[in-house]
Amino acid sequence: MRGAAGPRLVGMNNTPTTSTTGLLTDKVAFVTGAGRGIGAAAARLFAREGARVLLAARTETELKAVTEEIRAAGGTAEHVVCDLADPASVRAAVDRCVELYGRLDAAFNNGAAGQRPGPMEQLPEADFDQVCAVNLKGPWVAMNAEIAAIRATAGRGAIVNTSSVGSLMANPELPVYGATKGALNSLTASAAATYGPEGIRVNAIAPGTTLTEMLLEWEAQSPGTIEQLNSLTPLRRGADPHEVAEAAAWLLSDRSSYVTGTVLRVDGGMRA
Repeated sequence: MRGAAGPRLVGMNNTPTTSTTGLLTDKVAFVTGAGRGIGAAAARLFAREGARVLLAARTETELKAVTEEIRAAGGTAEHVVCDLADPASVRAAVDRCVELYGRLDAAFNNGAAGQRPGPMEQLPEADFDQVCAVNLKGPWVAMNAEIAAIRATAGRGAIVNTSSVGSLMANPELPVYGATKGALNSLTASAAATYGPEGIRVNAIAPGTTLTEMLLEWEAQSPGTIEQLNSLTPLRRGADPHEVAEAAAWLLSDRSSYVTGTVLRVDGGMRA
């Protein structure tokens, strides 16, 4: 008796069919936080996988450097300055993507603000407001704009939000950062349930220890942080940003066509 998935499709010569096209061939992808870290790695990867990419972040010098690198490698990329704490800036960046490329198929909401490590009562209220504005309201504004753009152009598409493994457990050193990422997980699930009937998939990735500028700044403020995190990780190392970007690329691609509403841990087994 066959399972629910039915028979495996094979080519005419009874061997599995293969494809040499990239994961994101012919897609238009929008990436926030694309000037460095996971976002920059994702922009490079998405372009290599065939997407036309619009990079967005606050620092134009970083954006320009990554954009030129992508073009030098034969990819298609443009950039736009965007501040996730400024809703008008976010909406304008998504609109710019459609102006440049005529459509939107995929969005990676990766940009985020860190917080000063320490107990929650030591974080100034202004810092709390900034982290919430960038890490929660920013993706909310971005998703609303992206969904409207996908509806108006491609019709179907995918969105991936960058959460954190810190959203899945107590996070005493980064309590507000972890709380905003936990709220983003909930927002991701709600969006997946709301827009799935239209063919718009929404997922999140939850990176563990990843060797980004944000982590290195935390290490500088609290020496030994990376060593401690690695000791809690079965793979005993931090991820290179490109390893996390690979997960985002898969979730944005048609190869994950039946995946929505999930928070995919990319954490070296930290929460296993």
